Amino acid sequence: MRTLQDILNQRTLSAIFQPIMDFSNGSFIGFEGLIRGPANSPMHSPANLFGAARQQGLSLEIEMLSRQIVLETFADQGLPGKLFLNVSPETLTHPSFKNGQTLVYLENLGVDPKRVVIEITENQPTFDFDAMRNALLHYRGMGFQIAMDDLGAGFSSLRLWSELRPEYVKIDMHFVQGVNSDPLKQQFLKSIQQIAKSSGTQVIAEGIETDAEFRVIRDIGIACGQGYFIARPSPTPPLNAHAQVGCLINTNNVVEQPYSSTRNVTVGSIQRYVESFPPETAVEQIFVHFTENHNLRSIPVVKHGRPVGLINRHEFLDNFSQPFRRELLGKKPCTELMNAEPLLVEKSTPIHELSGFLSESEIKHFTDGFIITEQGRYIGVGTGQDLLREVTKAQIENARYANPLTMLPGNVPINEHIEHLLQNDKSFAVCYADLDNFKPFNDVYGYRKGDEAIQFTGKLLANVCDPKYDFIGHIGGDDFILVLQSADWEQRCNRALAAFARTSPVLFDEEHRSIGGYLTADRQGRIVRHQLPTLSIGAIWVSPELFSSHHEVAEAATAAKKLAKGKPGNSLFIERRRLPHQEQQHEAAALYFG
Repeated sequence: MRTLQDILNQRTLSAIFQPIMDFSNGSFIGFEGLIRGPANSPMHSPANLFGAARQQGLSLEIEMLSRQIVLETFADQGLPGKLFLNVSPETLTHPSFKNGQTLVYLENLGVDPKRVVIEITENQPTFDFDAMRNALLHYRGMGFQIAMDDLGAGFSSLRLWSELRPEYVKIDMHFVQGVNSDPLKQQFLKSIQQIAKSSGTQVIAEGIETDAEFRVIRDIGIACGQGYFIARPSPTPPLNAHAQVGCLINTNNVVEQPYSSTRNVTVGSIQRYVESFPPETAVEQIFVHFTENHNLRSIPVVKHGRPVGLINRHEFLDNFSQPFRRELLGKKPCTELMNAEPLLVEKSTPIHELSGFLSESEIKHFTDGFIITEQGRYIGVGTGQDLLREVTKAQIENARYANPLTMLPGNVPINEHIEHLLQNDKSFAVCYADLDNFKPFNDVYGYRKGDEAIQFTGKLLANVCDPKYDFIGHIGGDDFILVLQSADWEQRCNRALAAFARTSPVLFDEEHRSIGGYLTADRQGRIVRHQLPTLSIGAIWVSPELFSSHHEVAEAATAAKKLAKGKPGNSLFIERRRLPHQEQQHEAAALYFG
């Protein structure tokens, strides 16, 4: 039987890798490197291997060798993406770890440190928290990224997350397995995801073992995941997800997209006027104002009508209440205790734009609030709480008109959006997308698979849209409307068709893929062969001088869609004539556009 010293001397450890998936597109962002001891030995189990190492005082040596083996194997295989490298806090803070050995190994292997994520694993309490934090900051400065492992099971990961802001946080598999049937676990994951979004951290769900768990994790909005359902650890891991997982990625139930319409709410709706003070105001006077106004969260500092700073209540009072601070600062100008770089937001800014900005910026802007201006002049303040309340109201309003299957905007928002663009003299493309041969597919595969095909198509079409300029709506059934203001709108349509041709086979059985269709009996009992579904897009160019209402746009788009469906396979028809207003299929337009 091999001893630990034999293992160290002969380097008889082997590395295996488990892919980590990005749920947004189904690709693998990288691989977690795992270690195994000699085969056909009790030491093959990592629990036994590291347990024995701790008992014999060889933890550091075994972990250092493990890291070398993982790095060498990762480089030898030329695996793409990032390598998640497990490191214990004990080893991380050991002087021999901090002397640059890992960097030297990486340089010799030709691996960029920016591709390596130090994954902190904890199986015992971390007593020297400051040393671990300082070590992690040291490695981040060298280019490494950081991941906290087993959130919810570790000892100091929550504190580290708060202070270190790691790039990744891994949720312990306890909260993942069975999440589809446990509302408490779902709520835990939603809370973690919300914190992660505010702190700029990506969440990785560990231990996903079933398609039901996968769906729930994906729909909550978790960024990444790993587990047996995605791929098992392997000495030679797959580089792409298998078809079942790929199909689930493309049938995401919720396709997020900003809804732009005449009902758009601006920051002015959450504006509250708060008395401002000039920069020369004494600190003592600001203190008196806060004590007399208990609900006042912040005070804007304004000079000649222009905001120059913001004083946060809690920071101000905490600072001012310290010993001797009142005597030292009382008569000084309030600029001594103000934030000289507050967030300034114009009154006309749509709230969804501000919400997106705040979700990606420092949390301080959300907690402190922001100053609202009109042409650069102070008119009021807003708070993160007010913004959340207004965004929630807008989301509820939008959900009233969303298609329940894809959660994309339905007929009413589509019509309002087109009218809004026409009234503002905008030119744009309207593309009517429709699945061909969908009814036979629905009959053969059943309504559940039919729903998945519709969701698949909605996600695919949404992926070719630029959220800044483009809009996608779901009329109903298998019909979608794209309102595109992107300059390359025609190329986007062609990309959608190419993507459908490339990825839609995951929807069909191997037998049907091999023959390109399936056989069914018609009402007379005759056997009829049907082609597999394809995607048709009819497109028109809309300008205010050609169209005066969404009704006319609907008529022209419906006609273009019919011509596209007349072409075989995945097809795009573009009506390139500058059509005068004329009578066109009123009945069809009314049916599809409401």
